[in-house]
Amino acid sequence: MNIEANELKHRAVLVLPHIRVQNANAISSPLTWGFPAITAFTGLMIALERRLSRDAGIALYGIGVICHGFEAQVTTDGYTRAFRLTRNPLKANGETAAIVEEGRVHLELTLVFDVVLTDAQRGELERAALAKRIAHELAGMRIAGGSVIPPLPNTTQRFIRPILELVPDLNEETPDENQIKNYQTWWRRLIWRLLPGFALVSRDDVLQARLAELQANNPTVSVLDAWLDLSRWNSCAGMPEDQPVEWVTDKRVGWIVPIPVGFAALSDLHSPGTVKGARDTKTPFRFVETVYSVGEWMSPHRIKKLEDLIWVTDFDTEKNVYRCYNAFTTK
Repeated sequence: MNIEANELKHRAVLVLPHIRVQNANAISSPLTWGFPAITAFTGLMIALERRLSRDAGIALYGIGVICHGFEAQVTTDGYTRAFRLTRNPLKANGETAAIVEEGRVHLELTLVFDVVLTDAQRGELERAALAKRIAHELAGMRIAGGSVIPPLPNTTQRFIRPILELVPDLNEETPDENQIKNYQTWWRRLIWRLLPGFALVSRDDVLQARLAELQANNPTVSVLDAWLDLSRWNSCAGMPEDQPVEWVTDKRVGWIVPIPVGFAALSDLHSPGTVKGARDTKTPFRFVETVYSVGEWMSPHRIKKLEDLIWVTDFDTEKNVYRCYNAFTTK
């Protein structure tokens, strides 16, 4: 966004509620499937900002995701699940075209953007018009490869109306009592609009705690072992004396899930057009692999502040790692 930094003065939050998405990508990484990767939503944020012209007077800095509905397009018979695949048209010579596995899911989402506005967009009428414009732009875009479809006919307007509100002033170093009270009142009013649903937050701390726990018994355990341990249900048999065997499942702090959070470089940066088969011949190219962590799905009413909901991106120029971060903490 080509807006001077001194023009962006007012922090705000943009809420695009109850967006229906059809056939989003359910294969989030080489090792996980289910909900789309968080990088799909940070990419959406960047694409949406590029669609808005300079006169929009808004910059997008982070995104939060709340899921209200999840319908994976998989078979339902038996314990094992398989994706419902499409049959491609026959080739020109009449032969059957190869089937490429594609995972799809229907979603209902609310997207929450951490934004900054210029003076021209501070007024209530200006903010309402801008929110409506952004919602219109999003309706013509793809979300995680899926199509945005219109709301159901019986949906009331208040459930799908986009919201662009200023964030109450809060001195980060020494906020006074009135500032804290105003912020908490505003946040509770905003967060209750997102119910019922589940918000995805980062739980890197859970991964590190499980790694330390496993290494206490086996120093050779790696981070991958801890990640795989958190990706499944683990049960062990307790054998008290003179009593039947009792199977006990490991306790979890919440609804913990394995998630991809970014990409790490596998090669140097190649000049544009030098890599055969690259779709973009005008942008430098680099081979990457997925970076994994764990996340937690939790009810939005348990989230205490905006920063705990928002995901932001960062690029480590020394390690060549592009990663998404979330500031959620249990403290």
